[in-house]
Amino acid sequence: MAYGVHAFASAEEFVAVNDVDAYDCIITDVHMPGMSGIDLKRLLMSRDLRLPVIMVTGRADPDLESRVVSSGAICLLRKPFGADVLIGCLERVLKV
Repeated sequence: MAYGVHAFASAEEFVAVNDVDAYDCIITDVHMPGMSGIDLKRLLMSRDLRLPVIMVTGRADPDLESRVVSSGAICLLRKPFGADVLIGCLERVLKV
């Protein structure tokens, strides 16, 4: 299966797009300059945009998983991870 991808330089750039709901899924890092992945998910939910979110991190903060889950993200992938792990999460999110 092939997936179409559109990259954004930041979470702020993504939310500035007028047709955010045109996307099927968001893959974002948890920790980024500016808005974090968790803040991005919460902002989308506050705007009633229910896009599924997959978050990625290289960190092992003790409460990180609970914060990601409470934000409403579907998957948390810890770096490094294989392509098969990402594809499995995408298939679950997109119900392929």
